[in-house]
Formats: sequence, C-alpha cells, structure tokens
Amino acid sequence: MPLSRVLKSCKEFFYRKDGASGIEYAIIAAMVAVALTAFITPISTNVTGVMTKVENALKAPPASSSSGSN
Repeated sequence: MPLSRVLKSCKEFFYRKDGASGIEYAIIAAMVAVALTAFITPISTNVTGVMTKVENALKAPPASSSSGSN
C-alpha cells in the first residue's frame, strides 16, 4: 500500500463526522479519571493490608511438626 494512500486514509478517518469525536473521548476519559480518584484511597488501603499480611507470613518461622519420629 503506497504511503500516499495510507495518509489519505488517515486524513479521512480524522475528518469523518460519524461515530464519537475526540471531545467525546476526552469527556469519557475525564469521567473515568474522576471515578478512579474516588476509589484510589480505599483500594490502596486494601492492597497495603494484603501486602503486609503476605510480608508477615513470609517472615514468620515455619511451623514445627511434632510427628514424634527422629
């Protein structure tokens, strides 16, 4: 496919009026950012708690087995 044809296709894509426009995508992205901002603190707190539990479990000495045979 020649480069001029690719450029023409790209140009037509950006000038089409059907479908969502750039401003609509920007509005959606802004709404997602606001929603993420609202949930970032609770998620961060939960992830920190889980990671602390994993860290403590890895630091703990292994449980001794009392099978009775030596």
